[in-house]
Amino acid sequence: MSKKKLKKPLPRLDPSYSLIDTHCHLDMEAYQGSLVDVLDIAYAAGIHSIVTIGIDVASSQKAIRLAEKYRMVKATVGVHPHDVGKINSFDLDEIQTLIEQHRQSIVGYGEIGLDYVKKYSEPDIQRHFFKIQLEIARQHELPVIIHDREAHEDILRILKDFSPFPKGGIMHCFSGNMDYARKILDLGFFISIPGIVTFKNALDLREVASKIPLESILLETDGPFLAPVPYRGKRNEPAYLLYTALEVANLRNISLAEIAKATTENACRLFNMNLGQE
Repeated sequence: MSKKKLKKPLPRLDPSYSLIDTHCHLDMEAYQGSLVDVLDIAYAAGIHSIVTIGIDVASSQKAIRLAEKYRMVKATVGVHPHDVGKINSFDLDEIQTLIEQHRQSIVGYGEIGLDYVKKYSEPDIQRHFFKIQLEIARQHELPVIIHDREAHEDILRILKDFSPFPKGGIMHCFSGNMDYARKILDLGFFISIPGIVTFKNALDLREVASKIPLESILLETDGPFLAPVPYRGKRNEPAYLLYTALEVANLRNISLAEIAKATTENACRLFNMNLGQE
């Protein structure tokens, strides 16, 4: 067990409960050389499972290797909208082969979706591969993890076209308002709350986190990105999920334990996981 400690004390979670970081990128360079410490600190703090996300073929392969090496890690596979302009049908065949060969380690498909901010891939190409990957997820009976940056209208239209989603899905790192949240919830999706909720100027997200049904909330770090206060601007890591959980609890005027119980049950239900939480 690592002896490394965080410089600032984490919120304390009753050891009867645990949290699940539903979206992290453990394969990224930011964690290299310190991953064991990151996992040890997270587990000791009560984050007992982390879903590490595939964003292309190589990172999907890495995610699976991490899931097969560390019991607390689960993997997803898929191609991020930033990267779909560089792929072909053979890459998607490889993703499907990974699912078939490593199904026990894979809990979801994504992150997939649309990003109209950076536009590393052309929007029409993004939409084309988004639809193809939604169909692959359906064929393999996996929940979908959706990336949406300033593409609400097209995301909603495409998701409606492909609904229903028997295995469900997540609107990752939610960036819309309450009206958009209601439309996403109507599709049977979960809304995942990132560390941005701790930013006092994130008014829409804070309203969403305070008002949507508790049974529809998931929590994520999106590490190494988007660290919550008091680590804003630093490398994010799974242990910091506690700050996000506490902020959501405070916004809803309930306890940290209640948020932990509800969000862990939600994640276990979506990803078909069992942590044995009381």
